Amino acid sequence: MNKHGKIIAKRAAVVAGATLLSRLLGFVRDVIVAFTLGAGLFADAFFVAFRIPNLLRRLFGEGSLTMAFIPVFSRIREEEGDEAAQEMARSAMVWLGVILGGITLLVMWLARPLTMVIAPGFIDNPELFDATVEIVRICFPYAILICSVALCMGILNARDHFLAPALAPIILNVALIGAALFGYYFGYNVAYSMAYGVLIGGLGQWMLQQPFLKATGFSWRGVWSWKNKGVIRMGLLMLPTVFGAAVYQVNILLSTLLASFLPVGSVSYLFYADRLMQFPLGVFGIAVSTAALPSLSKLAAKGEMGAFDGALRSTLGLTMFIAVPSAAGLIALADPIVALLFERGAFSPEAVVATGSALVAYSIGLPFIALSRPLVAGFYALEDTKTPVRIAVVCLVVNVGAGALLMQSIGHVGLALAVSLSSMLNWLLLYVLLMRRRKSQLIALGSAVKVVAVSGCVGVGAWYSVAWHPWWVACIPAWVAFYLLAAHKLRMPEATMVVDLIRARMRRKRSEG
Repeated sequence: MNKHGKIIAKRAAVVAGATLLSRLLGFVRDVIVAFTLGAGLFADAFFVAFRIPNLLRRLFGEGSLTMAFIPVFSRIREEEGDEAAQEMARSAMVWLGVILGGITLLVMWLARPLTMVIAPGFIDNPELFDATVEIVRICFPYAILICSVALCMGILNARDHFLAPALAPIILNVALIGAALFGYYFGYNVAYSMAYGVLIGGLGQWMLQQPFLKATGFSWRGVWSWKNKGVIRMGLLMLPTVFGAAVYQVNILLSTLLASFLPVGSVSYLFYADRLMQFPLGVFGIAVSTAALPSLSKLAAKGEMGAFDGALRSTLGLTMFIAVPSAAGLIALADPIVALLFERGAFSPEAVVATGSALVAYSIGLPFIALSRPLVAGFYALEDTKTPVRIAVVCLVVNVGAGALLMQSIGHVGLALAVSLSSMLNWLLLYVLLMRRRKSQLIALGSAVKVVAVSGCVGVGAWYSVAWHPWWVACIPAWVAFYLLAAHKLRMPEATMVVDLIRARMRRKRSEG
């Protein structure tokens, strides 16, 4: 693994460690939400309503703004200095506030027709529909707060700080846990309590970033301009990325639309299954691509394309090394994991089976979703934001078509499987086009075969261990150790890098002790 790959790996370890804490707390949150809210009418209302401000977060947050902001910010710092980059960031924040403020007012006014579009299947149930409308109006202003947090994340990541943005979701988890328990034990509607908790969490995430920004030397006080050239350049890059993010989110919303025609609880089954799949994806997959984008952007800005190819190759190898065994484990242990985490209170055994089936279908596509993120980061670092959008449009059509077809026979599981199929196509197209552009092989076939083979062994072993209930949980660390040991013996570079990082950390602890 080259020098830049090691730098990315170390940064990814910081992000993954912080994200791991957040995700563990997120599981606590999901357990509490499953206990207090269950998978019924108000659960469906909250999950659908909360997806609407999340749509804006992904459109103007990490889905487009961060990807467009970091390359421009990095180039300005390289060519014009830090003060010019800070002016550009302040100007971007002003524009963000104006645009999102206007959208928020419009959405709160049009909440009812918007809900008709997002979940038309709810119209036949007036109680469910009205609850969704009210919750949309309560929690939508979260979009302003969280998109501002995303801009702070871009500033910090471009300045080589990754810890605070990764820790920010902890604040939201704490707020939602507190809101759910408050509503449950004090006799209030839990869904409405959580909607207010969303706002509190968004404000807390914004406040968390400010001391870290100040510590890096950044200040919101200073020169800004409506006509800042860097913001204009970022805006031009954002146009296709916003469209691309919109395509991705329309994908999710259309899946929600299709799920609204299925029996009550289908939206919730998909939500809980997706949350479980997002654990390895968020802790490791997103961590690696988050750490890679600033490095790739700086290398592209300097014209060091050989180093760029090497860094991207290392990033893809590390992502595959983690994502493939994660998918194998989730597929093998789907039902037991769902039962362990959620089967209590309002979450029934039937819900466990339904959620577990959706988790298996989602997990098939997990490696391809994870591997697509570094490829998209590679395109964005090269300031090519159009190619990923064109690919996303094709995959949208595939996802919706496959989902509409598969749900006829296997219900909500068909919608999850359609996501996996479209994710495979998305990765394939991204990989082929970027490989042709760079005229370089970006994934080593030999390493890929080794990862798949060892991961398959781990998955089969984990599946057999379910019969040892309840000891299957204790076997998980053993399977992880087996995977790392086998990978090390097969001389996979990613395994060697992981071992070196662990040894370096142990040496630091001994020296500090």
